[in-house]
Parts: sequence; C-alpha cells; structure tokens
Amino acid sequence: MLGDPRKAQEIFETTLREAALRAAHGELPNQRFWIFRDARWRCLEASETDLQAEPLQLEERDITSAASSQIAQLDSTQLAIWISAAPDPQRTALALFYLDEFDYREILELAELKLSELSRLLALGRRQFQAWLDAMLPEKTKV
Repeated sequence: MLGDPRKAQEIFETTLREAALRAAHGELPNQRFWIFRDARWRCLEASETDLQAEPLQLEERDITSAASSQIAQLDSTQLAIWISAAPDPQRTALALFYLDEFDYREILELAELKLSELSRLLALGRRQFQAWLDAMLPEKTKV
C-alpha cells in the first residue's frame, strides 16, 4: 500500500505494538476488523506526507475472456505493483478483492465503503487492469 517496505514494516510493528498495549489494558475493540482498519489508516496517513503522483487518466478496456489466462502469466509482484499504483480507496478495494480472502461484506467494512462505491471502484479498476494486461501481454489477447 505504501510502496516502501521499510515504512510498511514500521507501520506493521507500530500497529502490533498498539494492539498489545490495548490488550494489556483490556481495551481491545469488539469490531471484527479493527486492526486492519487501524493499519490502513496509518498507511494512508503516512502516504499523505509523501510526494504524491499526479492523477492521470488510465486507458480502459472491456474485460475479455482471455483475462484469466493473462493474469495467470503474471508474477504476483507485477499484480501487487499495479494495485499499489492505484489511488485510495480504489487501491484498498482492489487489494482486498484480489487477495481473495474477504467476501464483499468484509471488504465494505474494511475499506469503509458503500456497496455502490465499491462496485464502481472494482469495475473501473478491472477495466483499467484489462488495458494494462493488453499492453503487457498483447500477443495473448488475440483469440
């Protein structure tokens, strides 16, 4: 989410330290995903202090039947790099979606989004991702 492993490690450790202190004082929240949300907000706060890329209009393409085979050719690092370049909250929505560990209800709760907003962000991100796939793997898109 940050694009900097050192900062990510620092935020991870700070979040766990805070959770341990809360647990020691019996102050852990009852919310199911509070630690994810806390770590996300810490990452957002850290990224606001860094230089931000200028927003740009990304090309979009309709999702093709070849998308699954294109994604299978990618290294997981390539997918992570592409997702990390997206603006938040789209970055959070895409990361949680492609982790394939959370259902839509959980993604809505973690990302603090409404269903319509999540749907829009995922659809836009997938169309932009398809354009990127077509650019990266052009010979594989011709069926």
